[in-house]
Amino acid sequence: MSIHPHRRTTGVLVAAVGLTASPAIAHGIVGDRFFPATLVTDDPAVADELTLPLVSVARSADDQPGAQTDISGEWDKRLTNDLGISFNADWTDLKSPGGDVNAFQNVGTTLKYHVYSNVPHELMVSVGLEAEWGGTGAKRVGADQFTTLTPTVYFGKGAGDLPDGLGWARPLALTGVIGYALPLRPGEPRSLETGFAVEYSLRYLASQVRDFGLPAAVNEMTPVVELQLAMPMADGAGAPTTGTVNPGLIWSGRHVQLGAEAMIPINAASGHAVGGIVQAHWFIDDLFPRSLGRPIW
Repeated sequence: MSIHPHRRTTGVLVAAVGLTASPAIAHGIVGDRFFPATLVTDDPAVADELTLPLVSVARSADDQPGAQTDISGEWDKRLTNDLGISFNADWTDLKSPGGDVNAFQNVGTTLKYHVYSNVPHELMVSVGLEAEWGGTGAKRVGADQFTTLTPTVYFGKGAGDLPDGLGWARPLALTGVIGYALPLRPGEPRSLETGFAVEYSLRYLASQVRDFGLPAAVNEMTPVVELQLAMPMADGAGAPTTGTVNPGLIWSGRHVQLGAEAMIPINAASGHAVGGIVQAHWFIDDLFPRSLGRPIW
């Protein structure tokens, strides 16, 4: 899944492994590793999934009292086993001393292609092109009136190849996105958009390291800390980097995944108070494996 604060150098990652590649399957599974759909950064999988709803609440990013609530949805559809397209839309409600406004943000689409998986090293890499279509949202909630394209690399790396002596660390995984946002209007600032998620899979701990006899519902949990950053580049150099740190918890069942995270601004330019975000994420390929959950081709 992908939402707007996320956007990625694949050759180094691929060359560093150098073992036989093996295809990944739905929901970001490579070998024994499952990469859950994170809340503010996109995972590397190409799958049939639906995020509905994703709700975030935070104070406004200026010095005035107020709050911003965003309600988002995203549909991810496989065209082939390795190529997918997604569509997302956000509705924003802004509360400020001057009054309340609400409207839709720009519509977004993403083409994503899974290029590499390595089972022994629990590595998955995809590439994509994200588009935010200017003018499809309302100016009164800050939607840009120009289109922005973001070439993107997505990756996931599990720590299951660590030696047995470091068994406690083998449930760890790192996923991330690195992209370069290119506005299609001259003079608009470009930006490097990155996001990373450090995960600790209790499912992996129980199945691959040691089963401590915890309830099944607990073993489906993944504590996670996400970091998402936007760094102004050409035409915007000198402006501050903005972003949030998001500690939280993801529970992954067979058909649905539930997640909740805090949103902590990294600096004053990113906001002035802690917010929160919650997600319901549906695995369409498991819910409807013979119809909606199949690749088109």
